Amino acid sequence: MLQLNELSLNIPETTKPRVVIIGGGFGGVNVAKNLPGKEFQIVMFDRQNYHGFWPLLYQVATAGLEPDAIAEPLRKLFDKDYEDFHFRQVKVTSINPESKTVCTLVGELPYDFLIISTGTKSNYFGNKQIKEFSFPLKQIPDALNLRSQLLQSFEQANMIKDPAVRQSLLNFVIVGGGPTGVELAGALAEMRRHVLPSDYPGMDFSKMNIYLVEGMDRVLPPMSAESSETTRKYLEDVGIVVKLNTLVESYDGKTVTFKGGEQIQTQTLIWAAGVSGAQIKGLADTSSERGRYLVNTFNQVNGYTDIFAIGDIAAMKTEKWPNGHPGVAQPAIQQGKHLAKNLKRLVHRETLVPFEYFDKGSLAIIGRNRAVADLPKNLHLTGFIAWIAWLFVHIYYLIGFRNKLVVLANWVYKFFTYENGTRLIIRPFLRKEDLAGQEFVRKQTDLD
Repeated sequence: MLQLNELSLNIPETTKPRVVIIGGGFGGVNVAKNLPGKEFQIVMFDRQNYHGFWPLLYQVATAGLEPDAIAEPLRKLFDKDYEDFHFRQVKVTSINPESKTVCTLVGELPYDFLIISTGTKSNYFGNKQIKEFSFPLKQIPDALNLRSQLLQSFEQANMIKDPAVRQSLLNFVIVGGGPTGVELAGALAEMRRHVLPSDYPGMDFSKMNIYLVEGMDRVLPPMSAESSETTRKYLEDVGIVVKLNTLVESYDGKTVTFKGGEQIQTQTLIWAAGVSGAQIKGLADTSSERGRYLVNTFNQVNGYTDIFAIGDIAAMKTEKWPNGHPGVAQPAIQQGKHLAKNLKRLVHRETLVPFEYFDKGSLAIIGRNRAVADLPKNLHLTGFIAWIAWLFVHIYYLIGFRNKLVVLANWVYKFFTYENGTRLIIRPFLRKEDLAGQEFVRKQTDLD
């Protein structure tokens, strides 16, 4: 394997303004796609070589979709038609605003304009034990780990003799009642009802428990009270145990303990309880607040005129959005397109135009024909109509025609057959410590 000192960024010199984009998510991609290569040199850094559609991660985790159905290689998005665009799969370690350079694991690169679009990471609120033993759901590797854990749990529960251990394998605790937690719980409930009984005819899946734990007094806190209440009823209708006003105190891989003392024996705790900004070292402390970069209405980071932040990592506080925009795809998409126009205005010495967010609404799906939608003009949809709207929106915003076609075909097939993808354990997930039944998996996967 090559050593880091044998690599270099290998970015050609240029006389054009160089725009360095950190992050290939919705924001970064939309900036790059709307900047003309004739006027700018565009360099994008990301630790992974693909753009992912994270709202559908939970379907990868529950074997409803394969990973390549929700991801597109960044190099494919920016083919030869995008002049002077350069992508490098590398981790950015720090920013030096004094020298106007970005520092990576394989070298430094000067910039004229820097755009931070790094999104978020899981927030464990300082609980190292939960971080070690729980399953996050932020990236494709997380979804694959969780999928392996779920399928392994069913396989092991089908063979285990001890009823208490079997029950711990069939108890699934999802912490966080936002869209990720709600949609994952609904997908697991559909698996329990329609898929698993035919896969494991000798098991009693009435004993499979799905717990959705939320620290606030309702699920889907960012959405309307009407949608939250409808969602809670949907969840309970499909047999999900909803625990509100409940906080997790600890989890050791076998037992989750809530504040107040209640415990649940489980070998699968899924952490969807919160996120924090994926910040990069180097900017002044005054430029950020609560893990997000403070930006003005031009997306300039507080204290800098040549450094911008967009999407989830940016906190643009306005009268309408006193805490910044919601952490969903639309603000990143809209800010990316808008910032590209403002960068062109900057180099042409034109007046910058402030960003105004157009809220297209929020949606969440709980299962077949069960969904909620909060739309502009205080319009609320539930049931089948909201479900159709959710399907349409998610197909529309998937990147790549192939992905749209694959996901649509999967959903149509699933609608008529209730089949949930190919439930293959390709890469077994193994914890550091042996849990009940894990030794079986370890022996079976030891090919040496």
